[in-house]
Amino acid sequence: MKFSLTWLKDHLETEASVADLAAAMNRIGLEVEGIEDPAERLSGFTVAKVLSAEKHPDADKLQVLSVDTGAGEPLQVVCGAPNARAGMLGVLGQPGAVVPSNGMELRKSAIRGVESNGMMCSVRELELGDEHDGIIELPDDAPVGHSFADYHGSSPVFDVAITPNRPDCMGVYGIARDLAAAGMGTLKPIAFPAFEASDGCPVEIRSDDSDGCPAFYGRVITGVTNGPSPDWLQQRLQSAGQRPISLLVDLTNYLMLAFGRPAHAYDLAKLTGPVVARRAKNGEQVLALNEKTYTLDDAMTVIADDKGVHDIAGIMGGENSGCSDDTTDVLLEIAYFNPDRIGATGRKLGLASDARTRFERGVDPEFLDDGLDLLTGLIVELAGGAASDVVRAGSPPGVAKTITFDPALTAKLGGVAVDEAEQQRILESLGFSVDMTGAAWTVTVPLRRHDVEGPADLVEEVVRIYGIDDVASVALPRAEGVAAPTASHEQKQERRVRRAAAGRGLNEAVTWSFLPVPDAEHFAAEGQELWVLDNPISEDMKAMRPSMIPGLLAAAKRNVDRGAASLRLFEIGRRYFRNADGSSNEKPTLGVVLAGERSARGWASGKAEAFDAFDAKAEAMALLAEAGAPAEKLQVMGEAGPQFHPGQSATLRLGPKNVLARFGALHPKTLATFDIEVPVVAVEIFLDAIPGKKGAPSFARTAYAPPALQSVMRDFAFLVPGNLPAGDLQRMIKGADKANIVDARIFDVFSGQGVPEGKKSVAIEVTLQPSEKSYKDEDLKAISDKVVAAAAKLGAELRG
Repeated sequence: MKFSLTWLKDHLETEASVADLAAAMNRIGLEVEGIEDPAERLSGFTVAKVLSAEKHPDADKLQVLSVDTGAGEPLQVVCGAPNARAGMLGVLGQPGAVVPSNGMELRKSAIRGVESNGMMCSVRELELGDEHDGIIELPDDAPVGHSFADYHGSSPVFDVAITPNRPDCMGVYGIARDLAAAGMGTLKPIAFPAFEASDGCPVEIRSDDSDGCPAFYGRVITGVTNGPSPDWLQQRLQSAGQRPISLLVDLTNYLMLAFGRPAHAYDLAKLTGPVVARRAKNGEQVLALNEKTYTLDDAMTVIADDKGVHDIAGIMGGENSGCSDDTTDVLLEIAYFNPDRIGATGRKLGLASDARTRFERGVDPEFLDDGLDLLTGLIVELAGGAASDVVRAGSPPGVAKTITFDPALTAKLGGVAVDEAEQQRILESLGFSVDMTGAAWTVTVPLRRHDVEGPADLVEEVVRIYGIDDVASVALPRAEGVAAPTASHEQKQERRVRRAAAGRGLNEAVTWSFLPVPDAEHFAAEGQELWVLDNPISEDMKAMRPSMIPGLLAAAKRNVDRGAASLRLFEIGRRYFRNADGSSNEKPTLGVVLAGERSARGWASGKAEAFDAFDAKAEAMALLAEAGAPAEKLQVMGEAGPQFHPGQSATLRLGPKNVLARFGALHPKTLATFDIEVPVVAVEIFLDAIPGKKGAPSFARTAYAPPALQSVMRDFAFLVPGNLPAGDLQRMIKGADKANIVDARIFDVFSGQGVPEGKKSVAIEVTLQPSEKSYKDEDLKAISDKVVAAAAKLGAELRG
């Protein structure tokens, strides 16, 4: 929210500097995001007088002006404005000045052969309005030679971030109230221009939607003269970033920005019959002031007459009933709308406005009559006309909340001792009513403070105004001795896996938890219902991710498109699912994507080599082991999913149903969906599926004791069916004699000449470790027999 220092001083009597006011706002919870001084943009521009205006010798539409700057000899300036003439006063930008509208630095130059020492400026060029038909004309008493910024009265502009719980500060007056309570000045009473109201209102006003619009007030003003707003009003709106439109429209915007109270002015001549707040009908349409047509439904509140909808209630008015320069009679509307209804309508229509921001946070229910009288008085004062009586349909919420409050709670919760009299002063200066007659205070909360619900909120109000900086820093109590570990098993697991992945040369990525719906659908399991957001940050980020891989693929594509030849990415995060009962379900997951080249081309290695499914399997096995999975017991099985290449992918399981991970090369269709043109392999480890270790956790590692005797290696070569996974044979052999066999490693797989058709040869190196005595020949023979017998269970035959 933006406003000028001048505007703030309309409501706050203060001598404080801009820096002091900004510091005070930050201190009381109104964050100042920036301060802009328009005078800096207008430096180099001065009030100047045109002494003479002669026709340019080589251009019909240009004039050569002699301009008095109030210092030294007159300057020669070439100007094309039709209103430039001798005797007028305007604004001269001299060489070195920067034009605010386009950033152009002025310099001495020749225009059609005639020297020009600067530029006479228009309103648009100085960003003071939209007029550009001619140069600025100043009054005859404007001081020649003075800075135009000083003459114009440019005022510093504050940009303040208002948190959603403080709608009472969505107007300059509310901010002035807080500053006055903080001791930065005195709050001025609201000045209500006087006017007389005649009997009766020529328009029927009612509310047929008491839930969506509990209170709907209005009155008619006839005989107004619409036109440009006075300078003071335009300057205040411009400081807020608003473009002045016309007097009637500007005054409604002024009421909203100054007092946080949206209102609307209808051209009475464009209305037919009663003006009613009602529910929209399904399929009704309205052309809004942003020149867009919106289709409504029966959950939305609208303002309508006999012809149709004129206003999306609390959000935006309609184009067909807005005020124009020809408007002479207006209907003023001021209402209280249900905040929840306004928020839901705005989200459904994708329509944001300043009015919606205030209504959905909650406006002051007590300011309807005062707001309407203030707006009426300003219109009658500036545009003339005669006002009717007010028509009131319904009533706003009127029961104030009361809270029993013990002032000692401020020291207990806030950590700072504040005198009771000061606490009373703070609360009353913020608009709270304090009754101190009982044992405890009874505090009545103003209706505009929707955020105050209990004693703790009152403590917050006292402490923020008293000064959060005055709250002493106190260390939390700490027990004696070594602190007990606080990390959960899941947190420890993620730390180990993260370090292991980084140690293996993978780079961690952090991607969005949201995905485009098509990407999410591509990786959703069959029959899985996507978790789609009703109010996403973007239409392209609407579905919660069902897999870690899509986000990593998007990151890989961005890098590949920018010339990266090899990518090794991983991410630890959550996958999101919707349960059958509609509740959410989050599962911790590790995703890995390897894209492009595993090794670059070189004189020793030749061509570059791409990542393959075995690289993915190696990452999966290593990271699963680090996560605590029994890697030696894992089974390699198919069904990695349709996103993976069917012949180059698999799953790792504990038993036939418990899938711990899937890995492999991605399917060409998947790569085409994500527009990736390099080979990609991926891994997805389901950390929640890894079984926990049995027994009490141990914080100390077992001491390493090297074996006393040397290990023995024996090689076996087996003929096995061609479709038997070599890993199954390796696992079977390793379990043949657990007392003696400590490892089994495949070192060769061969099929072809010398091997029967439908068979393959698998060679395995078995490591034996004696414990108490060295092996004898008969010991080795017995172990070998066990290995051969175990392999035979899978149809393997020892090669001769």
